[in-house]
Order: sequence, then C-alpha cells, then structure tokens
Amino acid sequence: MGIHVIKMPDIGEGIAEVELVMWHVKVGDAVTEDMILADVMTDKATIEIPSPVHGTVAMLGGAAGQVMAVGADLIHIEVEGAGNLKPQSAAAAAAAPAPAAAPAPAAAPVAPAAPPAVDKPAAAAAPAAAKSAAAPAAATPAASTRVAREAGERPLASPAVRKRAWDMGVELQFVHGSGPAGRILHSDLDSYVARGVQGAPSAGPGGYRENHTEQTIPLIGLRRKIAQKMQESKRRIPHFSYVEEIDVTELESLRARMNEQWGKERGKLTVLPLLARALVVALRQFPQMNARFDDDAGVVTQYGAVHLGVATQTDAGLMVSVMRHAEALDLWSCATEIGRLADAARTGKATRDELSGSTITISSLGALGGIVTTPVINHPEVAIIGVNKIVERPMVRQGGLVVRKMMNLSSSFDHRVVDGMHAAQFVQAIRALLECPAMLFVE
Repeated sequence: MGIHVIKMPDIGEGIAEVELVMWHVKVGDAVTEDMILADVMTDKATIEIPSPVHGTVAMLGGAAGQVMAVGADLIHIEVEGAGNLKPQSAAAAAAAPAPAAAPAPAAAPVAPAAPPAVDKPAAAAAPAAAKSAAAPAAATPAASTRVAREAGERPLASPAVRKRAWDMGVELQFVHGSGPAGRILHSDLDSYVARGVQGAPSAGPGGYRENHTEQTIPLIGLRRKIAQKMQESKRRIPHFSYVEEIDVTELESLRARMNEQWGKERGKLTVLPLLARALVVALRQFPQMNARFDDDAGVVTQYGAVHLGVATQTDAGLMVSVMRHAEALDLWSCATEIGRLADAARTGKATRDELSGSTITISSLGALGGIVTTPVINHPEVAIIGVNKIVERPMVRQGGLVVRKMMNLSSSFDHRVVDGMHAAQFVQAIRALLECPAMLFVE
C-alpha cells in the first residue's frame, strides 16, 4: 500500500491562497476516481476537487474555513501500489510539527475537528484522545451526533426540515437523524426539543420560554468573501446616497401590454430589463458612472461597454452576476440573460467570468425593497443603483388627487470621483426615461 497526495491546486491568476470551503469525505472513507473530495474557493468562484485515484482517505490537510497555500497537502489517500508520496517527503513530514488537521492513529481515524462552538460543555471538556477514539457500537444518539459534528459532517435534512429547525432555533448538528443514512426528519426535531438537549428554553416569568443557547458561526466560503468585499468597499469608498421617487404607472402599463402580446412566445418581462435599458441609455450622457476606480494607482477607467452587475440573493449569500454588453441586448434578451445568470448563481454553477468584471451594478430586493435603502458600492465601481418596491400611492396631478404606482431609486456613488450634482442629474435622466417609457426606444 502507498499514499497518494493531492495538493491544493493552482487556480491561476497569481492566486497564492485558496479557502477550503467544504469536505465531501472524511478519514476512513473509500473514494473512487472522479469522486468529488472537497470544494475550494477563490474570489467568488467555487471549484470542486475530484479524486484522480481509487483508495481510502488517510488524512485531511485542513478544516472547512481554513485558508491554505497553493501547493499545500490537501488530502492523503491510501492506494494500492507505491503511491506518489516520496520517502524523503514522508521523513520530512514525520520530523515536521503536526499540522492543525493531523491524522489520528490508523486504528481509529477521524476527520479534523470543526471550529469550536460556545455552550457545548461535553465537547469542550473531552480530551483530544477521546475525540479520536471510535464511538462504541451502543453509542447514544447524542454521542453519535456529537461525533458527526466533530467530524465536520453536514447533517442530512430536507429544505422543509432545515427551515423549521431555523425557525425553532435548533442547530441540526446536534439532532440525531433516524431517517435513511441518518437523515433528520420532522419527528427527530420534535424528539430533540422534547428531550431539552443543548440548553432547551426554560419557562420564565409569565410562562414564556427563556432561551439561553449561544453558538459561534464561523464565516467561511462565500459568506467570508462577502464580508471581506463589503468591508473593503466601506473602508475604501466614501459613499453618498441619493434617493428619488419615480412614477412608474406608464412603465407598468407598457410592461403589462408587452407581456400580454408577446409573453407566451418571448417570456414575461419584469421591471428589471426595463430599468437596465434606462440605465444603458442614461449612461450615454453620463459615461463617468460606468467606470472603475483604481485608487492605488489613482486612475479612473471609463468603459464604453456596459457590463451590468445584477445583485442576486442566494442561499449562500449575495452574489453579483455580470451581464456582458447590456448595451447590445433588447428587452427579452436582457430578461433571458438576467434569469440565466440568477439561476447559475443560485445553483452554484456560475463561472468566475460570470461573477467578475462588472462596470456598474443594480441591486433590487423585489417586493421586499422597502422605501429607502443605502446600497454598498461594488468595489472598484463608482456607482450602484438600488431598486425599491413599487407601491400605489395618492398623488396630486394637475390639481387632482389620483392613485399612481410609485417606486424609489436609492443609489450610492463614490464621492471621490462623482460629484453630487452629476449623481443627481444621472438619476434624473433615468427617472425621465422610466416616466416616459417611449423614450427608451428612441435612438
């Protein structure tokens, strides 16, 4: 038997470190060729690492959330034959200090421990040797779930069970699953709450339940990238926001007629493609908004092409998909591309190119858009357009009170390179186009 070492791959583009997002295997698992071993991430692109060999997992080189250097040992797989681990490498490895995710003895291998959590006295009090010991055959449900949690396994559960657990404030890592392959069922949630495990809420004054549970949630994967990106944007860019209300009654009437006439054959239009069209037209007059600012070099680059970023909410967090050459797309092509990019982002299939290179961004919360938002600029861009929800409100027109469909645009700009007057004029140009939608199609 030998050891085959898989190293953290070079993703390219000069990247020296890659984040280990998720393991799909644990120590002791049998793996086959092309089986996915782990997910790693750089920037906002997640890459799956497949196995090139058949064998058994002997060591995991890191824990989920750990940032690893390109070329570092990612995983060791025990294989038939000599493997690719050179003898001198093995000697060096034996002499070097044990890594954070060192393997356990061969008799009872375990995966690296997950990041520590608060208010889990059983796990905190257990010595390291106890963690690496194999669980007895008659282990209790609580013990088996604790072992699974320490092994970094993702609990199996349906979306409905996950949502219910979230609503109940229950952490699924601590729930014993009685379904196939340990899947957690609704009845398992009921049993967990009935047992009062992990500091279940106790009755307080007036009969209400007091909840004293605490948990630490490490930011890993996309959520970490979002946090870093937002921090960088707010730290480096002096934002100012400008809000304007827009009467979209005529726009909504036009959209309804378009959908009635061509919706079945071309697809239904939302407001977003119409807003994208207005943005593209307004940028002809205000090209300084379609720009990126390299503040290290002190250079602003204005673009003729409009690579429109569209902020998309996914289960993993907010992602900005990029619609290339929005200026060359008609309404239905724009709608199709927005839908395709959103689907790719939500299913984790978006490529690196589809998540980078935008020159200006639109952010919309849809029906949850509220009255006013203060969107954060997508660094290194200089402007972002935030879309609020459409509501019917009474308005005074020609001395009479009428009901109109109103929508606010909440936009933010980089005050280092965009003056307040120009930002206001830009938003007013968008407003004029949306309130008289025929002008969207006048060249």
